Amino acid sequence: MKKMIWLALAAPLMMAVPAAAQNFPSRNITMVVPFPAGGPSDVVARIAADGMQKHLGVNIVIENVGGAGGTLGATRVAEAPGDGYTLLAASMGTIIAAPTFYPNLKYDSTKDFEPVGMSANAPAAIAIRKDIPANNVKEFVEWARKTGVNVKNAHGGVGGTSHMACILFNQVFGLKPTLVAYRGMGPGLNDLVGGHVDYACEQAVVMVPHIQGEKVKGIVLSADQRLAVIPDVPTNKEAGAPDFKLNIWSAIYASKGTPKEIVAKLADALDKALDDPATAERLGKLGGTVPPKAERGPEVLRKTVASDIPRWAPILKEAAENTKQN
Repeated sequence: MKKMIWLALAAPLMMAVPAAAQNFPSRNITMVVPFPAGGPSDVVARIAADGMQKHLGVNIVIENVGGAGGTLGATRVAEAPGDGYTLLAASMGTIIAAPTFYPNLKYDSTKDFEPVGMSANAPAAIAIRKDIPANNVKEFVEWARKTGVNVKNAHGGVGGTSHMACILFNQVFGLKPTLVAYRGMGPGLNDLVGGHVDYACEQAVVMVPHIQGEKVKGIVLSADQRLAVIPDVPTNKEAGAPDFKLNIWSAIYASKGTPKEIVAKLADALDKALDDPATAERLGKLGGTVPPKAERGPEVLRKTVASDIPRWAPILKEAAENTKQN
């Protein structure tokens, strides 16, 4: 009798959960990377997707939608149905910086997505072309100041994380280069290696292989600790610039209106993926780290964005007014 009463009471609650949420996922999921293949967002997204799909039981297909500092891909997700089948591999740039640089943005980064959770952390690494007559930050800054606006600083699109890192680096060191925008740091790094631009600022996860291969010179990290994978690159404090401090986070979002039950399933899959030692190993080899347990989940991501926006707003607004763009 008690069992029958319990079932009778539980039935309305079970019915309250949409069938689509109960059966999720029943088909492959698309994860939109708002930058071309080969950049940091793409690298981190593929690591996260590999781990998540093992726990969701379906494939997560990466779709690269580059352009406009990541805003085209983000818009694609913002306008997608809220069913959990279209995810955004977001970065600080897409969520924090883009609203400042794109006044006609078609999405509100705080309202038009459902946070799933953080997927990775990484410092920025500054690298210069290998034939520049400088081997450290001090020598490079002296060379760059003498060269003036003829110095070419590559970044992966206005409002992207590489752009944010460049803004901070240039402000801290008083540099006023010509900024050269690319549709992502994959092409930008190719030009840095080829000697067509002078330096770039980007997440360590894409800089590390080029620095290790001595294709470029790494001169400083935006962190207090050196990275084991590029041990010769000094920290911000060692370079005499403690204000050059930046932790670049990556995150996963679902489209607005995605049911909480589906978001919870996605967040659980991401959490389990991050707990897998293989994920930490893959990120570690590239200079990235897995977010600690206390820094994961939808609410933590929501709070992080709420605190990062006011911190970066004045820096980004000043850059938008004063920085010369090519």
